[in-house]
Amino acid sequence: MTRSLRISRGRASGLLLMLLGIWGGLIPFVGPYFGYAYTPDKHWAYTSGRLWLSIVPGAVALVGGFLVLVAGRAAAVAGGFLAALGGAWFVIGQYVATVAFTSIKPGSPVVASGASFNAATMKFLEGLGFFYGLGVLIVFIAALAMGQAVSAGKVAAAEEALPADAFEETAPYPA
Repeated sequence: MTRSLRISRGRASGLLLMLLGIWGGLIPFVGPYFGYAYTPDKHWAYTSGRLWLSIVPGAVALVGGFLVLVAGRAAAVAGGFLAALGGAWFVIGQYVATVAFTSIKPGSPVVASGASFNAATMKFLEGLGFFYGLGVLIVFIAALAMGQAVSAGKVAAAEEALPADAFEETAPYPA
């Protein structure tokens, strides 16, 4: 029972990492449909900033989540680490690109006319959903997945080290 719960939690982490990676890679392209965008606020507009700051880290998180979902323990740890790198790039990628590569720009948050939030709130929410909050969430879930994979390995090793009669049924209380 405990083992199946552990596996399903690891698989849930992998699936969640994959979904967050897909969100991170696609939101710059579909967000303008909903007034949730960074410039250029055109649907499916490709820029180098979108490639390096959204598509690449989203793809890395997607692949890492896939490894967590389907692979063994060692590959799940590697997949979690890969997803964490993608999440970290969502958080710091804008700053690194601004300093190191002047041609890569994330754009600026767009506040759609008729938005139900004020401009400052909308810019805050766009930053969270596109980069910072998304990246932190990916790093957190990747860390959970890595910890789960490592602890599952330790539990399996401990169960193998126990003597065969360690799980015999005994009365819960002495007579």
